[in-house]
Amino acid sequence: MLQRPEGATVPQICEATGWQAHTVRGAFAGALKKKLGLNIVSTKAADADRVYRIGA
Repeated sequence: MLQRPEGATVPQICEATGWQAHTVRGAFAGALKKKLGLNIVSTKAADADRVYRIGA
């Protein structure tokens, strides 16, 4: 989901995995950023949820 050009929101990832929001955010920080070294980019529109994607 994070590899898609449009990215994914935390609620979308929670629905797909069955995880809680704090677990998703923890996975971003711990497993994806620290252990795998991926660049997770987040953007937020004024009237929408924050969108996460893997950056270049």
